[in-house]
Amino acid sequence: MSRIGKLPVTVPAGVEISIDDSNLVTVKGPKGTLTEQISKKIKVEVKDGTCELTVSDDSRESNSQHGLARTLVNNMVLGVTNGYEKKLQMIGVGYKAEKKGKDLVMQLGYSHPVIMPDPEGITTEVPDATTIIVKGADKALVGNYAANIRKWRKPEPYKGKGIRYENEVVRRKEGKTGK
Repeated sequence: MSRIGKLPVTVPAGVEISIDDSNLVTVKGPKGTLTEQISKKIKVEVKDGTCELTVSDDSRESNSQHGLARTLVNNMVLGVTNGYEKKLQMIGVGYKAEKKGKDLVMQLGYSHPVIMPDPEGITTEVPDATTIIVKGADKALVGNYAANIRKWRKPEPYKGKGIRYENEVVRRKEGKTGK
């Protein structure tokens, strides 16, 4: 049995969890609605403001799914109540970002601007020219979109230029020395 899977998920007021016959868990809250397909080997029950996940049999596969399923449900509950956000910093001469409608427009040293439309359920904010904040209810979508933004210019080790997460530490290398 998983130590994480044994823990109950507390369901705050205003959040509603429903489970259908195929173990599709739907969580509704103030920030939106999220759904996740949970393995049929895991039994999901909602009672008295908590959601408990139990293993149907003692097989290795169901034990490995137990902690994952509990974490997925917990992340959905946290997402529809508080939401998730990732902050990205742009470091480099001429690197800047701005918001045009639902598009994120970035100048990254290419001959053209990089335009990325916000996916459904994700919003981006640009408080200043070198900071991007990605917000949303789904933890996986927020992380994936932030990684896609970062992919345009990963931080390089010599000058430290690029797009990095807020608290990311980039190990710097020493450049070549002359003869």
